[in-house]
Amino acid sequence: MKEIWITLATVIVAPLVGGIITGIDRKITARMQNRFGPPILQPFYDLFKLFSKETIVVSNTQILYAFLFLVFNIVAVVMFVFKMDLLLILFILAFATTALILGAMATNSPYSRIGAHRELISVLAYEPVLIAMIVAIYFVTGSFNIEDILKHNSLLILDLPFIFVAFSYVLTIKLRKSPFDLSTSHHGHQELVKGITTEFSGPVLGLIELGHWYELVLLLLFVWLFFAKNIFVAITAILICYFLEIVIDNISARLTWKIMLKLTWSVAFGFALVNLIWVYIKYRLL
Repeated sequence: MKEIWITLATVIVAPLVGGIITGIDRKITARMQNRFGPPILQPFYDLFKLFSKETIVVSNTQILYAFLFLVFNIVAVVMFVFKMDLLLILFILAFATTALILGAMATNSPYSRIGAHRELISVLAYEPVLIAMIVAIYFVTGSFNIEDILKHNSLLILDLPFIFVAFSYVLTIKLRKSPFDLSTSHHGHQELVKGITTEFSGPVLGLIELGHWYELVLLLLFVWLFFAKNIFVAITAILICYFLEIVIDNISARLTWKIMLKLTWSVAFGFALVNLIWVYIKYRLL
């Protein structure tokens, strides 16, 4: 019974936190652009408005894929809260992104399909870094299980500083913020209309937005994992990390997918690989 209540609480609280963070993001972005900006609760108003609209789809499979995108993200967040296998959580998160890509590909819209192609390229860019991060955590703690990882006697950031830098880099890609907002964007400068979400509307688009909030919470929980030994330090790290994401989003111009791929595989993966070799030697060979 306790597990059921925890699951329900997670399913309810996570999107509330994600929506509020999104609202704060919009507010800070507006102030950086010398605008007053929308109220912090505006994302919730937008979501309620989407669910009140008529359901219009180009392909019936869009509804299925949007629903799967939401469900996979919910499952990933719940698994993290229950301190389960980190590698499995990463795979489920990848399934969620795959569902979104397939939903966009289910239409004949060139904008939607190009957005899907760019999202797929983004996956190819950041997944090696995320896998390297999980493997490095395993080398340090000896387990993929979050419960065992939290029993490690020191902050993960002390053993994995370069891994954290690499993760912070790909976090920008995962959050679809400039300069890596290739597949879609929350800004008005998107040249592909709305990219991967072009053909989603009404309640179906609402499911995707809700899924993004769960995804945002999960990504910030990954940041928390590096500082989990000290809750104050962890919260501070999350706030600083996300604020830097907002700043980078507002001062950067979009890069091409080729540059994104080269930078991620050279810089981010290079940092991750160096740290991975270091912890392997320290914990497995010495």
